[in-house]
Amino acid sequence: MTVIFIAFATFVSTLLGGLFALRLKDRLHLILGFSAGAIIGVAFFDLIPEALEIAGRSYSVSVVTTIMAVGFVIYLLLDRLILLHHHGEEGHSEEKETREASRGFLGAGSLAIHSFLDGVAIGLAFKVSPALGAVVTAAVLTHDFSDGINTVGLVLKNKGTRRQAFRWLLLDALTPVAGVFSTMLFSIKESSLGLLLALFAGFFLYIGASDLLPESHHAHPVKWTTFMTVLGIGLLYLVIKIASF
Repeated sequence: MTVIFIAFATFVSTLLGGLFALRLKDRLHLILGFSAGAIIGVAFFDLIPEALEIAGRSYSVSVVTTIMAVGFVIYLLLDRLILLHHHGEEGHSEEKETREASRGFLGAGSLAIHSFLDGVAIGLAFKVSPALGAVVTAAVLTHDFSDGINTVGLVLKNKGTRRQAFRWLLLDALTPVAGVFSTMLFSIKESSLGLLLALFAGFFLYIGASDLLPESHHAHPVKWTTFMTVLGIGLLYLVIKIASF
């Protein structure tokens, strides 16, 4: 019964964050600024420390940080080579819009996979002990709301429609639920989970610093978008620290 309630809570938290972002679509540059800070905050204050703590029991720090760099480079290659994105491209051709939409879907898909791993982390933590499960659940719920905002922001920023943004939001809200229940069927080595977190830290650093952050400042007042980015970083720092107590 506890697991069902937790799975439902992750769904609601993510969905509310995304609906909040959809409602404020006209302030997309502010949402992107906040999302950039939130994603960078998740990487620095949640994924990297967790990866170092969990994987560090079996691997050296240099191995873990190398996996982070590999994640960054993988996302760079997907962004620049496979999607053939060109920041300076002018015009509004159908081909360009298709590439931009694909880029948004790639980012949203990465967030959805991360959310699935969040659910896996909750389920595995409860297998260890109820106390550990409660701590991990608190940490996940604190940034699920932000995950919803980030998913919508990525899709809308890359010329996706509101309907497409909502579909990706729904997927992102369902994946932690699937992750929680999937742990009834399998187990994963703790060290492997740590390396996966390191890989996603690299993904998120690229998304935040190389995609969302520059786009949030483009043709908009730098002062307020910068404020929202700092707010996103600071808020994620506070909620993660509070959840870790």
